Amino acid sequence: MFGARVFQLELASTQLDPIKTRLEKDTIKGHARCVSHDEGNAKYESKLEVPATFGDVGAVLVVNKHPTELFIRTIVLNGFPTGPLHINCNSWVCPKSKNPQKRIFFTNKSYLPSQTPSGLRKLREEDLEDLRGNGKGERKAFERIYDYDKYNDLGDPDSSKELARSVLGGEKHPYPRRCRTGREHCKTDPLSEERSLSIYVPRDKEFSDVKTLTFYGETISTELDALLSQIKGAFTDDNLGFTSFIAIDSLFTDGLNLPQAKEQGLLKKLTSRLIKAITEGDQILHFKTPELFDRDQFSWLREEEFARQTLAGVNPYTIQLVTEWPLKSELDPKIYGPPESAITTEIVEQGIGYSMTVDEAIKEKKLFMLDYHDLLLPYVKNVREIQGTTLYGSRTLLFLTPDGTLKPLVIELTRPPIDNKPQWKQVFLPTTDTTNSWLWRLAKSHVCAHDSGYHELVSHWLRTHCCTEPYIIAANRQLSTMHPIYRLLHPHFRYTMKINSLARLALINANGIIESSFSPCKYSMELSSVAYDKFWRFDMEGLPADLIRRGMAVKDPTAEHGVKLTIKDYPFADDGLLIWTAIKQWVGDYVNHYYPDSSLIESDQELQAWWTEVRTQGHGDKKDEPWWPVLKTVENLIEILTTIIWVASCHHSAVNFGQYAYGGYFPNRPTIARANMPTEEPLEQELKNFMDNPTLALLQSFPSQVQATAVMTILDVLSTHSTDEEYLGGKVEASWADNPATMAAFKKFNKRMKEIEAIINARNTDLKLKNRTGVGIVPYQLLKPFSNSGLTGMGVTNSISI
Repeated sequence: MFGARVFQLELASTQLDPIKTRLEKDTIKGHARCVSHDEGNAKYESKLEVPATFGDVGAVLVVNKHPTELFIRTIVLNGFPTGPLHINCNSWVCPKSKNPQKRIFFTNKSYLPSQTPSGLRKLREEDLEDLRGNGKGERKAFERIYDYDKYNDLGDPDSSKELARSVLGGEKHPYPRRCRTGREHCKTDPLSEERSLSIYVPRDKEFSDVKTLTFYGETISTELDALLSQIKGAFTDDNLGFTSFIAIDSLFTDGLNLPQAKEQGLLKKLTSRLIKAITEGDQILHFKTPELFDRDQFSWLREEEFARQTLAGVNPYTIQLVTEWPLKSELDPKIYGPPESAITTEIVEQGIGYSMTVDEAIKEKKLFMLDYHDLLLPYVKNVREIQGTTLYGSRTLLFLTPDGTLKPLVIELTRPPIDNKPQWKQVFLPTTDTTNSWLWRLAKSHVCAHDSGYHELVSHWLRTHCCTEPYIIAANRQLSTMHPIYRLLHPHFRYTMKINSLARLALINANGIIESSFSPCKYSMELSSVAYDKFWRFDMEGLPADLIRRGMAVKDPTAEHGVKLTIKDYPFADDGLLIWTAIKQWVGDYVNHYYPDSSLIESDQELQAWWTEVRTQGHGDKKDEPWWPVLKTVENLIEILTTIIWVASCHHSAVNFGQYAYGGYFPNRPTIARANMPTEEPLEQELKNFMDNPTLALLQSFPSQVQATAVMTILDVLSTHSTDEEYLGGKVEASWADNPATMAAFKKFNKRMKEIEAIINARNTDLKLKNRTGVGIVPYQLLKPFSNSGLTGMGVTNSISI
């Protein structure tokens, strides 16, 4: 209602009162009234008299007297001799009836703690105290409190023993921490938290209205369940596979007829992308043809494409250089059988046409591997006890050819001793022999399922979503909103806590999409904990360090980016290093402006508290590791911040936005294997069936119709940019723009990102780069900085926003 007093305002001075020794000046109070309202946006005005002796305004304190929460975008103070003072808020303010505390909005000027104007120091401390909370009670939706907890809400033991899941976090299952919700614990398992259809995240971490329309917000759980029920209703049997490749293709040509449902929420929201035709009485789930299939519908069969995707696909983070020979497992042979690999020197040398010895190939850095052997082998027995699925440990060797492409040489599948049966292992080779070529295709489908599971659980979820949340919680608890490092990191934390809460709600939870459709099944999240324990190191999460760790690069001070790639045409690394260097330059310019001397870093209590909390609480299960960077110098800070920004933007974009392009046609990246290899202790009838119809054997190993269509739907959603997406180097923050030095640095960064986009475009037309160009090949665009909204397969987002 116009004229209603709904906001109480107080202006806080940057100065102390010289008369009241070392006490803050009295604030200037007033009320703001609504003067206009248009399309959901309202304008409020207030007249306040500010005496000349007041000093600069350093903050505005707000109390919302309206009965509902309101979103404050900007406060503008006019009438100063220096011109208007803009304060960017972009925050929800709950009504006084729910929280009588005054909200504090500082001006856009950034201060280190030691440089905080005397009149603002107390407010700075109070604001941080409010955000930390007291660690007690259940969090309410309107609150803005950040605290830590273990992943103890993935299971639902009160509903069923089958839905009980291990708590992730602690000595038994090390894991990063999530945001604490404080919900009641389960009756049947006091260590686990009760499930809820609404998971708390601090209010300002919720989706915007635009984002909610794109990703469905809290309703994803119920609406996704409804859609999956419709998909299941379209098939007579949940475990039924596709009977032909024509049937798979029909998902794109004819679509899937869905039974009618009363609630069509998610279905309607998918209309623009998935539902090409909904007529009265008919509902057709009609998938867009993925770019990979559009360009070459047989590409998934080609060995060179299988190898190319390890460098330019959706999971370029697992290929590694072979540095030791012979290959050998590090698992306990008493439990898992003989550790020696079945891949012999003769097999490899035959595969490379005896052009060199294995020792020469290793010395010349020609031999590479996908290694899912020791990680998966401990789970084989348990996974095989689940109906409709199977598992092996696997190794895949590839050879670098003279033209810079990779050639698959051999796949090894291993089953540990099970049910009094000895260890089984076999190698499979790409060959022209008909029988062996079909066995190779079957083995390759198993490897692709292993890679899909590792990609989703480790390369994607663990290393980006999960490991980033502690940085966000610690930043909000320890860095004031006026701290320059908080303001540097803030755009890279947008929506991440919300999307992670939704993942716990419907994707990584017990019997969720991941467990029901990916190869580790109910052990998926436990496996990601093992990967965190064995492999995750903060100092290896930056791109150069990651490449060096995998043997995909070596340090080279003379090289443009300080490293020399082992494979020159490695599209992900090639493009990624351009952006890594650009981020580091931008971060360096920014950090050096605020920290001209390293002593300022050591004396910055907030900064040191943030980094300490990241290590000791957010990643507390690894707090005693010796590899954590010490935060003492400008160089230390630049490397830490560059790594965090890289992970939140480039790493996530590289493994996320190509999911539908490469996985939408699931024979290219099946998420699960449902049948054992026909040569593993075969029955006579099974061998005959394979020999008579190998195509059917492959189809029966692929995901079921329900699994495939459910995953395709999710991959479409996850690969889609919303209309309010923010891209790396694309949008300047208000606090950066108000400072000439940081604004100049950002302009340079923005210009460089546009130059990088042009470089990537040029690379994608260079026919000498065979891993990114050629007939039927999908150009490598996942690290092209900018994108339109929708399913584009490009665009480096500022944050893990989906």
